[in-house]
Amino acid sequence: MVKVGVLGAKGRMGSLVCEVVRAAGDLDLVAEVDVGDPREPLTDCAVVVDFTSPAAVLDNLHWCVSMGLNVVVGTSGFDDARLADVREMLGVLLAASARPAAAKSRVLIVPNFSVGAVLMMRFAEQAARFFESAEIIELHHAGKVDAPSGTAARTAAMIEAARSSAGLGPSPDATTTAVAGARGAVLNEVHVHSVRLAGLVAHQEVLLGGHGETLTIRHDSLDRASFMPGVLAAVREVAALPVGLTVGLDSLLGLG
Repeated sequence: MVKVGVLGAKGRMGSLVCEVVRAAGDLDLVAEVDVGDPREPLTDCAVVVDFTSPAAVLDNLHWCVSMGLNVVVGTSGFDDARLADVREMLGVLLAASARPAAAKSRVLIVPNFSVGAVLMMRFAEQAARFFESAEIIELHHAGKVDAPSGTAARTAAMIEAARSSAGLGPSPDATTTAVAGARGAVLNEVHVHSVRLAGLVAHQEVLLGGHGETLTIRHDSLDRASFMPGVLAAVREVAALPVGLTVGLDSLLGLG
């Protein structure tokens, strides 16, 4: 039995993670920690799942790695800059002789646990080098605290890398005057538009445009249950990953 702890256990995602871990025959939920609770019960865990907030997650990561725990992070907000901060933090902790426990920690940060969303990002990455233009529209429930989403940030980075390797520059855009925000945010030279609307869960469109044609790649999560198979796969397999940071479910799904 793999001993599992959950940070953010009373939140929308955290409570659902607790539910599916309890129902899994090979997992044992031994710690449920939320705001204001001590983190010490997590030290008995083999894996800690973090679904907290962008403001709390880095401190949680630092503590867990210091304790030598494997961590699966579903908390949003990890753009390239924040991932760089995590790599720097891990480098310091893993090298610190005063913290030998940290040398065995694996950290898996997952922008999106939905298998369909992972495939959507990979399809967008593959298609991006064939089209002159690329933009992203991400749509989430009104309770989401960060914008753009972590999925959109990761998708933009993947698209930019694919376009750059193909020798493509920024998408053409003749806009010279615009209301602030009308063209969205620009991440990795890709325009990203965020929608927050009651009734939505998690949705993303990647729009690709070329000469006389467009391609739309869209994924919709209609229920948070769509994330749970990915969460369970991450919990079960994180110990097999290399020590340090891994981003995304791709390697767990055999996507390289």
